[in-house]
Parts: sequence; C-alpha cells; structure tokens
Amino acid sequence: MRQPPISAFNYPLLPPMQTSDYDYLLPPERIAQTPLEPRHASRLLVLPRAGGALEHRTFWDVCDYLRPGDLLVVNQTRVIPARIFARKPTGGRIELLLLRRTAENTWEALVGGKRAAPGLTLTLEDGPQVEIVENLAGSRRLVRFAEAIEPYLERAGQMPLPPYIHTPLSDPQRYQTVYARQPGSAAAPTAGLHFTPQLLQRLQAQGVQRAEVTLHVGLDTFAPVNEDNPLEHAIHTEWCEVSPQAAAQINTARRAGGRIVAVGTTSVRTLETAARAAMPGETVDAFSGATSLYILPGFEFKAVDALITNFHLPRSTLLMLVSAFAGRETILAAYAEAVRRAYRFYSFGDAMLIL
Repeated sequence: MRQPPISAFNYPLLPPMQTSDYDYLLPPERIAQTPLEPRHASRLLVLPRAGGALEHRTFWDVCDYLRPGDLLVVNQTRVIPARIFARKPTGGRIELLLLRRTAENTWEALVGGKRAAPGLTLTLEDGPQVEIVENLAGSRRLVRFAEAIEPYLERAGQMPLPPYIHTPLSDPQRYQTVYARQPGSAAAPTAGLHFTPQLLQRLQAQGVQRAEVTLHVGLDTFAPVNEDNPLEHAIHTEWCEVSPQAAAQINTARRAGGRIVAVGTTSVRTLETAARAAMPGETVDAFSGATSLYILPGFEFKAVDALITNFHLPRSTLLMLVSAFAGRETILAAYAEAVRRAYRFYSFGDAMLIL
C-alpha cells in the first residue's frame, strides 16, 4: 500500500478562473432544514454530461440509470457526535467541537470564547477535565482530555450540524448514512444520506455492486473560497483510505466494463487520490493517508465515471469539483433549473446524478 504525496496542483496547467465564476443566487427557503422520510424519497436531478435534457425523478429511480456491472463507491465514515460543553473555573459555559484526534486523548478542536488560552483547564458537563494545550489558527485549539473521550461522546455528545441548518435534529441517526462504520468525521458525506437498505438491496439484485472507502470529512469542507483566484486557496487536508479489497473491486469492475459511480465528492476525492498511486493498467491502488487533492476545472479524472452528489454552496471547492466533472456552465445551468423547480439544497437536500 503506497502513500505518494498528493499535492494541490499535481495535474496539467489549469485555465484562468475566478472564484466569482462559481457564485449563484439561492433563496434561503431552498436550504433544506430537515431530512425527508424515507431517505430515498428525495428528488433526483439527472444530468447527462454528453448533452441532452435534464430529467427530474426521485432518488428511488436511480436504479433506472445504473447497469449490471456498475460499482457504487461509498464513503463508510461515521460522524462523531463531537459537539460538547464544558465549564470554566469561573463557572462560565464554553462549547467545544472536536475535529480530529491527533494523539492519545489529544484532539484538534474549535473552542468558543476569546479567553481559551493554553493552560486553561475546563470541566466537561458530567464528564472529565480537558486542558487547552496550544493555540492554533483562529478558534482552533489543541486540547488534551484527562481520559479517553470517546465513551463520553457517545453518551453526551451532540451532532455537529452544518451552520446553515437551524432546526434541531430529532434523530441523530439521520445525519449518518445507513452504511456508516468507521468513526472520524466532523460532517456527514451527505450524498449517501439518500440510500436506504431497501434501495441498496434493489441495486444489488440488479447486479450493481458496492465498494466501501473512507474519507473522514472535516468542517473545512463547508468553508467558502475567499480568495479571488481559486488557485490561491489553501485546500483542506483530510485522511482517506482505499483498502486492498476495495481497490481490487474497483479495478475488477473497470476491467469488466462497469462504471465507477462515486457516491459524493468525498468518494471522488478518495478515488482520484488512489488513482494517482495506481500501477500501469490499473484504475486505483490501495491507499491510506492524507490527501490535499484540489479538483478544479481542467482536472483529468482517472477513476470516476459517474457521480451522485447533493447541491453545493456557492464559491465552494465542492461546487468547483462538480464543475470540473461536468463543466461549469452545465452545472450552473442545472443549479438554476433546480432553484426554479424548488429543489432542496445542501446537506439534507435533494440529489444529482451526473452521468
């Protein structure tokens, strides 16, 4: 299992572009605040990259577009209930949002309040103590717990919903995919939220297989690109893995003529990272490590043939990624039509199938 360095711009010269090229108008009422039931009842906008009319279906109908031999590649990461609260020695309440574990009992976290300086010891509500160890960028801190925090998170932690969702989530499992297994994400791989066990069984019965990869999603995935030139944006780094078993499934499916259908931009990023480690004649190689792959228009896709994805924020790296896959003008036209037809946007919103 090789671990080549994956830099932000290790692909051919990119065309000139501006961040404003990836802006669009979205009425606030189009931002979905709650998930639909059942999951597969969400709407599905089908976008053919080769041209042709958009189709408007429900997600249950995704089976009509997939063929025997196609391979769904899903991200099996599980969201950590990482939003917790502590008390200062003065009694003041402070919020912590754990982002990733860096060492035993040590985490990178977002810490509320301006006086969370190194050396400050907090006490979790009905839990252990935690010390602020180091200042990082902005409100990020390195914190160290007096004991393993994972049991406490399962008991008292809250789901870290995106900042644009203001309605409390009645069932925390609705912010997990039905195949979530490996804890580590600060946000859900939301394209996978549309799948139900019944839909997965239906796909399997028609000969569509499934491979599981892992990418632990960080909160930076929601960060807008503030630079005028997207090339100046520092892309977030995330940990991902394609196991030897998953790599074998992907290579076998592609050799047999099946399409590799990425479920979500996180799966795209993982697959294309693994593709850059592949031996000649293979689509991907097994890979485990950090990726800082930045996918912009001009990127050469090596592993992904089709994409299931949600509707993304303006000026975001995710909107740039799907634009790289289908073309900026095509994507923005599809988004405008989705707004006009009252599709639901973002994490709990509707889906696109890009073929």
